[in-house]
Amino acid sequence: MMMFRWIVMLLLIGSALSFAMFIGTQDRRWLNRGLLVLKWTVIAGLAFFAVLLLERMAIAI
Repeated sequence: MMMFRWIVMLLLIGSALSFAMFIGTQDRRWLNRGLLVLKWTVIAGLAFFAVLLLERMAIAI
């Protein structure tokens, strides 16, 4: 569980840094990278909650 939290946190930091670089340089590549990293952050977050849900279901059985 701690690994998922670290992955999501690092992805959020990477996304924020990419958006900051876009604001500083106005280079569209940084915006695209930030959006890509944000997309993978959402996917990692959904996987994290899916694991939590599956653990709850396993305990209930």
